[in-house]
Order: sequence, then structure tokens, then C-alpha cells
Amino acid sequence: MSELGEAEAEEMPEAVDTHALLGLADRHHARIARPWGARHVGGHLVKGYALEAQCRAVTVQDEAAALAIAEGHLSLGRARGSLGLAVLIAHAGGDGDYVLVHTWIEDHMSDLAIFAGPAGRPGELRPGRAGLAPCVWEAAILAHERDAFARHVLDGEGKIEARLAAWQADTLEGGVR
Repeated sequence: MSELGEAEAEEMPEAVDTHALLGLADRHHARIARPWGARHVGGHLVKGYALEAQCRAVTVQDEAAALAIAEGHLSLGRARGSLGLAVLIAHAGGDGDYVLVHTWIEDHMSDLAIFAGPAGRPGELRPGRAGLAPCVWEAAILAHERDAFARHVLDGEGKIEARLAAWQADTLEGGVR
């Protein structure tokens, strides 16, 4: 594979949908991330977040549904190599609702489960289709959490309790893009 010359750069591969990309760019906006704090769920220490699209809110019922989903998913954590730390995102999205359960597992790896359902009907959240990955806003939270995990837990100093306290306190809040 060679570096593209100026003339070649103007010709895009046929799979590059420039109109769709520009349409996404025109509609891109900040969504609000709100941390819930840390709690014990399914035997794990879990940092929770609400993520809200414009004109949507994560309700108390949405939060309860997300915690129930996380409880069930995380209860088998040790069998999946879990290290006992997780991040939970309840996303009131523009096209539906999502719950993401991100768990740190053995050998510097992570596990991600995504549940999806119609907007405002938390009882209908089900595992997402194979290959479903975080959207740009969910990925912003997960990127922050990856950095917080590395900074405080992996690269931190001192006793593990102090490292975990620092990790718990390091949250993302406000507009994410």
C-alpha cells in the first residue's frame, strides 16, 4: 500500500460515502454525560453514567433497568475472567435506548456487552446484534474510562484501595462529542 498522491487523494474508494459522512458531520452535536458514582453491582465495583441525546433524559426507571441488566451480566464475571471493575452507561439515544456494560478482564483486555431497545421502554432492552459497537458518544466515555483505568489502577502507586478510590473519582461530565 502506497501513500496517496494529491491526484489519488481526490479519488475515494467506492466504499467511502462522502455524502453520508458530510451528513453525519452536519448533524453531529454534543450529548450530555452525567456520572452516577460508583456502586457494587453483580459482585463488581461499577462506575455508572447517564448519556442523553437532545430532548431525551435517562430516568430513574432507565437507571434501575440498566443496573438490573448489569447485575445479571456481571454475576458471571469471574467465569469470563473479570477483574471486578466495570463501567455502566445508560444511553437515552436519538433512535432508541442502550445499556453498555464494559468490564476489565484478565491480561489487559476488556469485555463489552451492549443492550438495545426502543426509546422509553427499558423493559424491552435486549442484547444488541453481533458486531454492534459503541457510538461516537458512548466511545467518548469509554475512552475516558480507559485512560482513567490506566492512569489510576495500572500506573498508579500505593495500595490498591487508594488506586481504586482515585479511579472512582475520575469521571467525565458535561458535553461529549
